[in-house]
Amino acid sequence: MTATTITPYLFYSGKCEEALSYYQKSLGAKIEMVMRFNESPNPTPPGALQEGFENKIMHATFTIAGATIMASDGDSDKPKFDGFRLALTVPTDAEAHRLFDGLAAGGQVQVTLRQTFFSSCYGMVTDKFGVGWIVMVTQANLVNQ
Repeated sequence: MTATTITPYLFYSGKCEEALSYYQKSLGAKIEMVMRFNESPNPTPPGALQEGFENKIMHATFTIAGATIMASDGDSDKPKFDGFRLALTVPTDAEAHRLFDGLAAGGQVQVTLRQTFFSSCYGMVTDKFGVGWIVMVTQANLVNQ
């Protein structure tokens, strides 16, 4: 029996390739797969795709520290990443700072990295694509420090 999974699927409205490159550089993301709209085995139905999106990314899969995220340019020119954040939990404060700083480059910090009762290093940032992130160190490491 296959396990059930929930995988974030993010739509970047024409900036997916830029986002993948950004996550590779700032988070060490590994690009697993990329397929462009013009590479699809089934042609896109007429009128279903925004003009100029033929060479854009229809589907991509990448991993960050082993966690899978799916992405696409989608078919809209207005991305909206409201009502959620991706929580990135790492083992050390140094790693939290490295990743947080990478996400903050060109983005906006909502909560600077700080110690909390549940994490030795916790912060919230929205990256330059509008995706909200929580970066934190595992609670077990708070007890061990």
